[in-house]
Amino acid sequence: MNFNDYQAKSRKTAGYPAIGHAVIYPVLGLANEAGEVAGKVKKVFRDKDGKISEETRQALKAELGDVLWYLAQVATELDLSLDEIAEHNIEKLYSRLERGTIRGEGDTR
Repeated sequence: MNFNDYQAKSRKTAGYPAIGHAVIYPVLGLANEAGEVAGKVKKVFRDKDGKISEETRQALKAELGDVLWYLAQVATELDLSLDEIAEHNIEKLYSRLERGTIRGEGDTR
C-alpha cells in the first residue's frame, strides 16, 4: 500500500470532535500515540534488559499504526498528502547528505 492510498482509506474511519481548528484533535492524538510508542520502548529497557520480544514488537507495530493514522489525519486537515510529505523529507535528507550536514542541529542546515 502506498501512502496516499493509506491516507484515503484511513480518512473513511476518521470521526473526531472539532475543537477549534480541525487539526487540533489529530495533533493531540499524534502526540499521545508517539508517547505510547516511547513508553513501550522505555519499559523494554526498564523491565526487559533492552530485549524486544516478539510480543513487544507486535505491540509496537500496533502503536506505530496509530501514529500513522493520526499523522494521516493531520496531513489531511492541512491539505497535504503523505506522499508529498515523504518526498519532501527524503529530498531534504539527501540534500543534507550531499552537503555533509546530515549530522548536526537546526532545521535549515
